[in-house]
Amino acid sequence: KQNENCEKNREEARQIQLENIEMSGGSIAENERERFQCISIIGQIEGHYILPEGQKATKYEQIIPLLVSIEESDDVDGLLVILNTMGGDVEAGLALAEMIASMTKPTVSLVLGGGHSIGVPLATAARRSFIVPSATMTIHPVRISGMVVGVPQSFRYMQEMQKRIVNFICSHSKASAKVVQELMMRPDQLATDCGSIIEGREAVEYGIIDEIGGLDSTLACLRSLCKKEKKKKKNLK
Repeated sequence: KQNENCEKNREEARQIQLENIEMSGGSIAENERERFQCISIIGQIEGHYILPEGQKATKYEQIIPLLVSIEESDDVDGLLVILNTMGGDVEAGLALAEMIASMTKPTVSLVLGGGHSIGVPLATAARRSFIVPSATMTIHPVRISGMVVGVPQSFRYMQEMQKRIVNFICSHSKASAKVVQELMMRPDQLATDCGSIIEGREAVEYGIIDEIGGLDSTLACLRSLCKKEKKKKKNLK
């Protein structure tokens, strides 16, 4: 009977874990040495407005409390952020990026497929960022959907928002503001817009992403950061 109860408890724990993955795109990866929290930012980042059905979305109101719980948990050693996003709500994406950047836990990001638009600052927000060679990143000026009042204030708002995004990228990567602005304003790559589509190696060459690498390199880096953090805490004691 005791074995049956143990099996039942394990099954319930597995079910809860699956529900957490489904709801927030997050899961725990652990071994004998470390315990990592993995979150995925995929599809379009949903902000203040609900996206249509049938569209993959990352809901920022689910990711924000998850990041808080990771930061406060003694059981989690580090955070792995997996990105394959087309962008989305600028304010929501920048809010998530600011939260990741301000975490004291070791954080590493990996761009798979694409880290487009507001996905660029999200990728740079981690302490160390990786991108696979086949991934791409689209860098373009801020866009606004819906009604826009044709007054100087509207354009000033867009300009200020764009400045905040550029400043964030430059503060959390090796890229210069001049390079990011040039990539944003290139007129020859996007058919109906200005901007740039850069591949994995180009993202590293421009200084936006730290390294080329896959899951193996990303996890090795996260383990190394966690070991340094544990050693630092031990020395303080």
